[in-house]
Amino acid sequence: MKATYFMRYLILLLFLCTLTGTKITAQTITLSLEETITMATDSSLEAFRSKNMYLASYWEFRSYKAARLPSLTLNLIPTEYYRDITKRYDSEADIDVYRGQQSFYASGGLSLAQNFDLTGGTFSVNSNLGYIRNFGDNKYTQFTSVPINIGYYQQQIGYNPFKWEKKIEPLRFEKAKKEFLYNMETVGELAASYFFNLAMAQAEYDLAKENVSSTDTLYLTGQERHKIAAITQADLLTLKLDAINARNTFKNAEIALQRAMFALASYLNFDKNTEIRLRLPARPRDLIIPVDEALVMARENNPTYLELRQQILEAEQQVDKTKKEALFNASLSASIGFNQVANTFRDAYRNPLQQDIVGVSLSIPLLDWGVRKGKYNVARNNLNITQIAARQQEVTVEEEVIMTVSDFNIQQDLIGSAEEALELAIMAYAETRQRFLIGKADINSLTLSWQRQQEAQRNYITSLQNYWLSYYKIRKLTLHDFMSGFSLSTTFDHKHGF
Repeated sequence: MKATYFMRYLILLLFLCTLTGTKITAQTITLSLEETITMATDSSLEAFRSKNMYLASYWEFRSYKAARLPSLTLNLIPTEYYRDITKRYDSEADIDVYRGQQSFYASGGLSLAQNFDLTGGTFSVNSNLGYIRNFGDNKYTQFTSVPINIGYYQQQIGYNPFKWEKKIEPLRFEKAKKEFLYNMETVGELAASYFFNLAMAQAEYDLAKENVSSTDTLYLTGQERHKIAAITQADLLTLKLDAINARNTFKNAEIALQRAMFALASYLNFDKNTEIRLRLPARPRDLIIPVDEALVMARENNPTYLELRQQILEAEQQVDKTKKEALFNASLSASIGFNQVANTFRDAYRNPLQQDIVGVSLSIPLLDWGVRKGKYNVARNNLNITQIAARQQEVTVEEEVIMTVSDFNIQQDLIGSAEEALELAIMAYAETRQRFLIGKADINSLTLSWQRQQEAQRNYITSLQNYWLSYYKIRKLTLHDFMSGFSLSTTFDHKHGF
């Protein structure tokens, strides 16, 4: 009975919640601009993607650094068994015959390798041991050993890929690191945009809600004044129309508020039912950013400049490679060591014989109808194109920095003016409304005063938005926090131990 009663109570509670529109899972959170940006750079999906892109580049750079260190490799063939029929040459009968073959083979070796940046080749030290056993009519067992072998190999004499890697790879990683910071600043900039969109929607909602209450009051007052012929029928109808329009505007503002709130909640990876309230930032302190200083920081930190330098280095590398290949292709392999073969393991390491191997391959173009020369000219022209495009891109970034800094410096004066205008508009509307209630102001003056207050509110929020969006865009372009005076890249290096 108690269980049945409990189920009925639960069903009734859910039914009442449905009727009243209660959101059981909804939560309310109040955010400042700084908190919004922090959450975006920590929890948004775009931030997660950028972090994983950076980690991929980080491990690529770690792999490059590891390739500069000695590598030790164990090579094993634990077991290899053959039982088949193969074609053999019988020298006594001077004919080819098929013979059965059954054998077992195993080998193992250690190889120590070190890339040599100065020449572009690889030094190696090797040691190997092999074992073979044949079955059948001619049974025998053999061991072969290479106690030590020292070698050097270079694929292309004259062209040193390690020299170019030493220039390009650290630059590639630095670019990836600053691209990550740039992407994080982009996330913060977009979060600030969502923040002020919601702030504007909340302001419009609050104004619309206040207007509903105000127009209802004014309409009721107008009815009383119309009874004593203090206002005309046309004025009374205008007050009624204002009240109806205010309710419609309020409904539209409520829809816009929900959309803006959902957009910010989704970007911050919140639950869709989260109700967000905002604390608008106070008027910022005066901060003048010198254009020259911003340009210096952009050239040092902006990943676009690093990307352009990388492209030029890669084009220069291709020119160097095709230039060397146009003359000749040559590779070198040389090794010196010892080896031995014996029927027992112990004898395989006794009195080893010297083993010397030297190989040089050379390819000289005698007649290729200008193919290699053409490749060299293409690489050289590509380098020129890359340098010109890089300069154009640098000019574009510099123009963007100059314009953004100029806009930012202007916005500080506009915020002061917008703040003063808002205060005056609020006072003027309150005074006009009071004068209307006592019959000393007409409906047109009241409407105009209300519109001015709305416009002043919008202008103030827009000024704040433009100020902070300009500031965060400057941070993104320069990767420098001008308020604290610290480079974002330096702070990142210190935090992660670079």
